[in-house]
Amino acid sequence: MLKSLTTTALAAALCAGGAIGAYAAGHEPIKIRATANSNENDEDYDGLVVFKNYVEQASNGAIEVEMFIGTQLCSNGTECLAGIAEGNIDVYVSTSGGTANLFPFVQVLDLPYLMSNDRVAEAVLANGSPFVTTMQQMVNEASDGTVRLMTIGNTGGWRNFANTKRRVQTPADMKGLKIRTVVADLPQELVKALGASPTPIPWPELFTSFQTGVVEGSKNGITDIMGMKFPDAGLQYVTLDGHAYMGALWFMNNEKFMSMDESQRRIVADGFYALQQATFASPKRKSIQAYMDFQAGGGDLYVPSPEEKAMFRDAAAPVYDWFKANVDGGEAVFDALTGTVAAVEASINETLMMDTK
Repeated sequence: MLKSLTTTALAAALCAGGAIGAYAAGHEPIKIRATANSNENDEDYDGLVVFKNYVEQASNGAIEVEMFIGTQLCSNGTECLAGIAEGNIDVYVSTSGGTANLFPFVQVLDLPYLMSNDRVAEAVLANGSPFVTTMQQMVNEASDGTVRLMTIGNTGGWRNFANTKRRVQTPADMKGLKIRTVVADLPQELVKALGASPTPIPWPELFTSFQTGVVEGSKNGITDIMGMKFPDAGLQYVTLDGHAYMGALWFMNNEKFMSMDESQRRIVADGFYALQQATFASPKRKSIQAYMDFQAGGGDLYVPSPEEKAMFRDAAAPVYDWFKANVDGGEAVFDALTGTVAAVEASINETLMMDTK
């Protein structure tokens, strides 16, 4: 499927630059071209910096990572993944919404209220878990072996509902609100299930859309809300329902990965582990100040009670059936996610029982 689709490198931190120079005296380093359609304030950038530094140092300069932040190499998920499949780009990161038209099953990450907290999400998304293994196999099959899913990190914490009109405590408070979504079907189905009106708006147009009333709400993490200065456009109500973990899918050209020897592939795989851990940690730190700034500016922050959160979960339940019935591979990937979540929760509960005795 993907086969038919038609700067400035960051200097290595610490001593990686010296290692590259030493290596280049005898051999040309393997170059990995990595891109993220974001900016230097984003978790994706944080992850790439960690990846670059680890891989270059651990390979003693045999592998060099070139970072392209923004749209220098490609401008959207379809274009970037085509570049990955064709070998013009080696590494690319995207949200599920950005790649859903090519890999529809990745929208499973947008299904609401399936993972309850960071501890659960990070264990579920660990490489080697049944869920991640299933996703990797499905990406490989859908791309005819050209694209490899390396890991799933985080980009912005948790998605919460935010709006310009009123405090939202229950699904009834969502009724009639025009909520910005991406073009993908699943988030639109979720918004409709909660009684609101889904309104697809491109991300760069969202600030003005809040100002003009084209949309009245969104599904975003607090760091994105504050980073884009949405409160200045009238977004003053945030409900911490935590309906979806903001997964970031890190893809790599499979031929490039397999062209390296085994020791180099291990270094790259370890680099993606370090990247993943960095993106897990980054939103936690950044969100502290973001929440403080939001409230200091007059923003209303509401945490639903367990009973209210159950109301949201019950209202959103039809989306699960829609996903399994309408998304190619939906039932298999849904079962993989929910089965992994159940196993992880049982393991965490067992650990907590031992830790709290």
